[in-house]
Amino acid sequence: MLKTVTIGRYVSVQGTFVRALPNGKVEVRVGEKLFSGTPVNQTAAA
Repeated sequence: MLKTVTIGRYVSVQGTFVRALPNGKVEVRVGEKLFSGTPVNQTAAA
């Protein structure tokens, strides 16, 4: 499942969901790298 997370104020990363962290952040994988950040809220499709 793809997830988008924000890292910092202006950078977002989209990757494969790895796990939810205890502090409310989410970890995603992009290639060989792991990124953790705040998950982006989903919006309803129009």
